[in-house]
Amino acid sequence: MSLLPYLHCMSGVVGRELLRFVHQRSRFVAALVRPLVWLFVFAAGFRMALGVAMTEPYQTYILYEVYIVPGLVGMIQLFNGMQSSLSMVYDREMGSMRVLLVSPFPRWFLLVCKLLAGTFVSIVQVYVFLLIAYIYGIQAPLLGYVLVLPALIVTGFMVGALGLLLSTFVRQLENFAGIMNFVIFPMFFLSSALYPLWRIREGSYLIYQIAALNPFTYAVEMIRFALYEQLNIEAVLITLAATCVLLGLAILGYNPARGMSARKGGAGE
Repeated sequence: MSLLPYLHCMSGVVGRELLRFVHQRSRFVAALVRPLVWLFVFAAGFRMALGVAMTEPYQTYILYEVYIVPGLVGMIQLFNGMQSSLSMVYDREMGSMRVLLVSPFPRWFLLVCKLLAGTFVSIVQVYVFLLIAYIYGIQAPLLGYVLVLPALIVTGFMVGALGLLLSTFVRQLENFAGIMNFVIFPMFFLSSALYPLWRIREGSYLIYQIAALNPFTYAVEMIRFALYEQLNIEAVLITLAATCVLLGLAILGYNPARGMSARKGGAGE
């Protein structure tokens, strides 16, 4: 096939996800409520307990709520990535995803289109959150809001690929919701989203080691540095590597010949 059918397919998948997002206004509100509660409520209390943080890429001491904004951006993308995969399981149960997967397009392309759609939705949510934070008084350099876009795309793909991978092991919608929470919260709290790694190390070296191995930590740091016009090469490379591995495993999982999804489907359906 030529390039045009692929572009048409991509626009269809992305457009369907955007329409679903527009019609589900509660999903948009819920995506913003979680980080805003952390920003307006928890950060005020933690500021008194933790004081201020001084770490790269910041050049001076900062308030705690300034530090956690990049982590809350990662939270938005993490929850959205899992929510998109939840909709994937729903579509598979209802049959619409099966219709899509039997199209003449390669499955890897269809999955990438699905990830692209979910990532685009998460980026819209992130920029609305950053606008609210800007009005609240947490302001990054203006150029940083542009430079952070590639970091948001990579992070969106990474957490989306993780959700796709999990969806290959789950056949029931109710089961995936529980597994989603089992993955989201440890991944978020055992990272540098809420506390610098050096502060975690002071409290528990074991937790520090886990956080240092968590790919979400490097996604958050990549966003943090990009938002303040800096490049953290280590974070970029690790996040890209994790994205490639997770996406490759997800594509393999949806392979009808070798994937876990096919074997489970043959056994239970």
